[in-house]
Amino acid sequence: MSDILPFILSAFIGIGLAAASGFRVFLPMFAVSLASYLGWIPMSDNFEWLSGLPTLITTGVATIIEIIAYYIPIVDNFLDTITIPLATIAGSILFASQFMELGTFPQWALALIAGGGTAATIASGFAGTRAASTATTAGIGNNVVATTETAGAGLMSILSIFLPVLAFIFAIVLLVLVLFFGRKLWRKMKTQNSGIF
Repeated sequence: MSDILPFILSAFIGIGLAAASGFRVFLPMFAVSLASYLGWIPMSDNFEWLSGLPTLITTGVATIIEIIAYYIPIVDNFLDTITIPLATIAGSILFASQFMELGTFPQWALALIAGGGTAATIASGFAGTRAASTATTAGIGNNVVATTETAGAGLMSILSIFLPVLAFIFAIVLLVLVLFFGRKLWRKMKTQNSGIF
């Protein structure tokens, strides 16, 4: 059991960070970069670049730009079109970065399925929420969605680093909520579209 425990803990951290990437692409990367730069979390040789000062500065600047951009009308909806693939990549990288003693193939296979899948699902859910907000509030409610996303990314990043079990539980709850409400929204939209035609 003690042999498996580090892998379970790494999975919890990875899933939490991937979930955070579903909210914001760069904020979780900045959090991991900062935490590894300060020596709070270890980083394998393959991901040593994450703990470097250039990455810390780059992700910090990118985080600020991303947060501000989501408060600009029209730009926020455009960002949603590119966020899902970017979140998938970020979630996969952050998940993979937590596994130091796993072979390359299983590490990236797990990263793409668990990390990328988690990030893409949450990013899709919030893109749908923003689209619904734009349609129903003429974009006025989008600022609330943007603030919720930023807060979610920050909270999940901190929990993943310091309380990974709690982050994992929150991530699972988020996935269930996104899938449940996503299906309801999809059915509602399908019903409305069929009514039009």
